[in-house]
Amino acid sequence: MSRFNQDSEASRTLLRDNEFLLPVYSRYPVVMDRGEGAHMFDTSGNRYLDLMGGLGVNALGHAHPRMLAAMADQAEHMVHLSPQFTSVASVNLAERLCQLSGLASVFYSTGGSEAVEGALKLARAYGHKNFGAHKTRIVSLNGSYHGRTYGSLSVTGQAKYRDDFDPGLPGVDFVDREDFAQLEAAVTGDTCCILLEPILGEGGVYELSPTYMAHARALADRHSALLIFDEIQCGLGRTGEWFAYLASGVLPDALILGKPLGGGLPLSALVVHEDLVHTLGVAKHGSTLGGSPIACRLGLEYLSVVEDEGLLAKVADTGSYLREKLVEIANNSEIVVEARGRGLIQGIELTIPARPIVEAALAQGLMLNVVQGNVIRFLPPFLLTREQVDTTVNILAKLLQDAAKQSAAPAPATLSA
Repeated sequence: MSRFNQDSEASRTLLRDNEFLLPVYSRYPVVMDRGEGAHMFDTSGNRYLDLMGGLGVNALGHAHPRMLAAMADQAEHMVHLSPQFTSVASVNLAERLCQLSGLASVFYSTGGSEAVEGALKLARAYGHKNFGAHKTRIVSLNGSYHGRTYGSLSVTGQAKYRDDFDPGLPGVDFVDREDFAQLEAAVTGDTCCILLEPILGEGGVYELSPTYMAHARALADRHSALLIFDEIQCGLGRTGEWFAYLASGVLPDALILGKPLGGGLPLSALVVHEDLVHTLGVAKHGSTLGGSPIACRLGLEYLSVVEDEGLLAKVADTGSYLREKLVEIANNSEIVVEARGRGLIQGIELTIPARPIVEAALAQGLMLNVVQGNVIRFLPPFLLTREQVDTTVNILAKLLQDAAKQSAAPAPATLSA
């Protein structure tokens, strides 16, 4: 019996989803009920190995006992607080993020897009205050993804997301990743910031080279522009280090974090260099729900769990093993272009659309994600085991083998008129 022969409750839920929720997501025909560790269970009781990780949010998997305990404890004390007041949890988390990043001060928001908005305001305020109204241009990458709010969408280097909403913010220049000449030509005295993802996640899992990031740093310094790293998807341990940029040795002026930071609750952070602490003055920026005590408490617990359970080393080890297995798949399949990524943010690019393969994998109990139409992306929980990697690649290899045979099969003959 197919996993997609849903029980009546699931069928009703899917119908009601279509009726009452805007159709802005291409949903799978499954209704999830609960999660445990690296697995999720649907309302029919079927179990799935979660290689999507809530799009990178569920780095500790599902129902981690320490996260549940911290949530329950904080909920008994205080869930929300007006931003005109502070809390122990928000201060403790900010201090820890500054220690880990080498930066100096934090602003909390509720999600990645909102944090990007704050970074853009920071950059333009920096340009205005220090150099005048001309210093407003923003350099971003083709293929980048920074969010779907108006400002974050304007700096996202994918026209398919922007087309229906033009005109976007003015003064944005897009360049190709790793094209040093384009970057050098784009960054001028009018540039207020260079915005980079050290690993372009939604853009297809491309990691920027240390040389390119160092060149961006040098250009930013030469033209008195800010260098901002968006690590919403690749940061906070996903590469086997706290931040992906650490491998390059390049320190940004501002860092954008999100996804796993709130342990499943809405939380993101803009972390800035000490020279920028007073760039955004009182009432120039805000977030009513950003930095709630309960989200910050979970953020602090998240960082502690990663440290206490040695998960950075585990991510590096399991990620290396996953990469090895994905490279094997790539070397043995004519429909796989290459395997890419580091730690537990990886992907394989196909010569054919990836959605049918991901749907077939879901029917066999694997939750995978498609980006760019032909890239299967892996963002699993940090507690993924080598045995679970083996399960994944065995299923995936067979599905790719079947897809390769199907794509190579001659088209059926048609009768001439």
